[in-house]
Amino acid sequence: MTLQAALGALADPVRRAILYELADDADWARACGSFDLGVAKSTVSHHCNVLRTAGLIEQRDVGSRRLNRLRRGEYDARFPGLLALVLDERER
Repeated sequence: MTLQAALGALADPVRRAILYELADDADWARACGSFDLGVAKSTVSHHCNVLRTAGLIEQRDVGSRRLNRLRRGEYDARFPGLLALVLDERER
């Protein structure tokens, strides 16, 4: 996890929208294909991969689905307050 990777991943509004939805859901409740973001499913998969590579989300395979969770605790430990700032921004 690097700050540069985190900021790069957080710069895109589609990726932030994914994080907003994951923050509102229970861990492992959402597959990448379940996000309705107005872009192609392949684009959503790409954005999920960027978030995973940056360490913002964790993925696990359950049957034929790849489920996600926001790595809030790990990110808060590494970059205190960063996710809170990003998640609070959606309120504005």
